[in-house]
Amino acid sequence: MSLTEFDADRPPEKPRRRRGDGRRRRRRGLGEIGMGDGSREGAVVEDVEFERADEYGSYYGRPVVKAPPWKAPIAVYLFLGGVAGGSGLLAFGAQCTRRPLLRRNARLVALGTVGLGTVALIEDLGRPERFLNMMRTVKVTSPMSLGTWVVGGFASLSGVLGALEVDRMTGRKLPLGPLRPLLGAAEGPASLGQVVLAPLLASYTGALLGNTIVPTWEAGRGHLSYLFASSASLAAGGAAMVTTPVAEAGPARLLAAAGVAGDVVSMHRMKESMHPLEREPLETGTPGKLLTWAERLAVAGGIGALLGGRSRVVAAASGAALLTASALTRFGVLNAGLESVKDPRRVIEPQKARLAARRAAGITDDSITAGG
Repeated sequence: MSLTEFDADRPPEKPRRRRGDGRRRRRRGLGEIGMGDGSREGAVVEDVEFERADEYGSYYGRPVVKAPPWKAPIAVYLFLGGVAGGSGLLAFGAQCTRRPLLRRNARLVALGTVGLGTVALIEDLGRPERFLNMMRTVKVTSPMSLGTWVVGGFASLSGVLGALEVDRMTGRKLPLGPLRPLLGAAEGPASLGQVVLAPLLASYTGALLGNTIVPTWEAGRGHLSYLFASSASLAAGGAAMVTTPVAEAGPARLLAAAGVAGDVVSMHRMKESMHPLEREPLETGTPGKLLTWAERLAVAGGIGALLGGRSRVVAAASGAALLTASALTRFGVLNAGLESVKDPRRVIEPQKARLAARRAAGITDDSITAGG
């Protein structure tokens, strides 16, 4: 504070009120908030490189698209939901072809995996009530909204069928009382309901990922549902090959082989449809390694399912390989999408290429090209 000859003429000032614990707040000088020597011309942000910002429109080289906050529990849910959906299909087939052991094991696998998958989903959501809140409405245009109802319905029907199988395994010793005849009467409708919801449960997560703006997922939106359905089929077939004697596991081996073919074809066709920058996360880094091993294990498991079906050891080893392949596929696709948002080029360059292709085709009067 400076003093002048006029200060003596000023009226006395009232004492200022102090806040909080009585300590007066002190204003920090400019030098204390990153202004260097205190001059007004100091920089308020750190030195940054503007190369990406100028070329791709990102903010100081930061990602253009924000990654969804999905972690490992979501990948576990994607995998277990696929196993549950495929097992629901397999259980219905076993019921129609009179294979009681395969039917029982597939139903119990469906119940266990959909239950654990729901726990993984709730873990990622943070609070159980969030899952219930998603069921307050039905939005037919939202894969997440429909998927929540599919999971809830499939889990409920699987609970009915699972209780029936456990009751049969224990010689009808469960304390069901008057519920036993009701459960028996509900077996047919519950089985039909399960097989209707099973394909939706196995594939809707692919549509859910493709419905985002994450570059790699959005670019594969036309193939992800087929990829996930195929992955679910080989996983369900593999689980049945592990748990069921070879004499009854014939349909499981066929389902697994078909799933392997669909998985490999869907993955390669999805990559071919993508811009190189959108495809890059699927082929490099940790996601690329996961997906490479997923394909190797899927092919090995499929060969074992077709050629080693009479050996219990070979069937179990092939089934374990198929289950691992399905899990690696889900983890690989999830991590590839999260990786794809880190580089602004993967957002901007494919858009420029699509815009140029539309203009080259003579499309210049739509909402995409008219303003460019």
